Amino acid sequence: MKIIKLTEDTKNNILNDLLKRSPSNYGSYEAKVAEIIENVKEKGDEAVFAYTEQFDRFSQNAENIRVTKAEIEDAYNSVDPGLIEVYRKSAENIRTFHAKQLRNSWMDMKPDGSILGQRMTPISKAGVYVPGGKAAYPSSVLMNIIPAKVAGVEKIIMTTPCNNEGKVNPSTLVAADIAGADLIFKVGGAQAIAAMAFGTASIPKVDKITGPGNIFVALAKKAVYGHVSIDSVAGPSEILVLADETANPRYVAADLLSQAEHDELASAILITTSEKLAEQVNAEVEGFLEKLSRREIISKSLENYGYILVAETLSDAVDAANEIASEHLEILMKNPFEVMTKIKNAGAIFLGEYSSEPLGDYFAGPNHILPTNGTAKFFSPLNVDDFMKKTSIISYSEEALEKVHKDIEAFAKSEGLTAHANSIAVRFERS
Repeated sequence: MKIIKLTEDTKNNILNDLLKRSPSNYGSYEAKVAEIIENVKEKGDEAVFAYTEQFDRFSQNAENIRVTKAEIEDAYNSVDPGLIEVYRKSAENIRTFHAKQLRNSWMDMKPDGSILGQRMTPISKAGVYVPGGKAAYPSSVLMNIIPAKVAGVEKIIMTTPCNNEGKVNPSTLVAADIAGADLIFKVGGAQAIAAMAFGTASIPKVDKITGPGNIFVALAKKAVYGHVSIDSVAGPSEILVLADETANPRYVAADLLSQAEHDELASAILITTSEKLAEQVNAEVEGFLEKLSRREIISKSLENYGYILVAETLSDAVDAANEIASEHLEILMKNPFEVMTKIKNAGAIFLGEYSSEPLGDYFAGPNHILPTNGTAKFFSPLNVDDFMKKTSIISYSEEALEKVHKDIEAFAKSEGLTAHANSIAVRFERS
């Protein structure tokens, strides 16, 4: 990894490099994605079936597009029972954590008869996209579906690619069943996003689409936003570790590599106040690379977006971390909880040497669908609120409105909206 002294210039250069990874910078794919979306919008199932045959080499029709109960039963028989039990434990942790996020409706009634409140209701249909290509991610299935179930969403529709025999990864199906998916369709890519956004004869239109995917999926979600809601346009994975001289260099190196193995665009950054630790971590990284199975991907990722930054002070290190606003932030320092109070921007924060990032990916309970590419400055992890709608409640009595009607009329007239003012004034006309 590159060991660099942390300065304002190096920080800005790194930020510019990281931003190049954003899906918003892949305009060359947008025309193809737009074509797929328009085709699905116009032709529905016909287009979906054609794209499935083109991209997944599976001859799809209305009879085989949906995953059956028998296929789910076969999936349970194909997955190790011990692993299924792990999925169930993870699901329970995720459910317990997200249940604490639920918010109640409320009403505030005053003696003059005015009532103000907020009503919380779940969306009706949620759409979940699950990648299927080179790897299966049952953890993402759990993280997407369970918050929607906790919120009370009536129907959860999941789409995921199949192979050329029309089969879906069994681990994905088991996780979907444990989490509570209502309908599962064998459709991937931008065509799946379009189908959920606009609806087809087979696939219902949803209110919101969540879930990770490749650049085509990310751009498709961006394109249909407004027709439906989305969670975010996710970029490549990233980790930032804040560490001092007390950190175990072997742990730090292992944690950096846990994200670098995702793909060549993943980012792994260490910011430390210790030059000695920087050198030790670099050596440990080299050692791990010799025995890790995805070493080629990791090496490319580290070559492009792997940095070890040596900061003069803890304050400089924290400032840089807040500017980078990483998806995952680990604090491996003498006083991690104290340092945490200075962090303003991060998707998820992991404190202490036994809180490795994969703990959050798979098991702890907080959602692992997190803001990337610096968007932690204004976005949050996927949560129950993402599947809820807030409706304002307003009720005034005659007494309550009479006390303020002249103020409202004056406000409306100041904006030139006399019909607004009249709507209030007519209620107090005196014959």
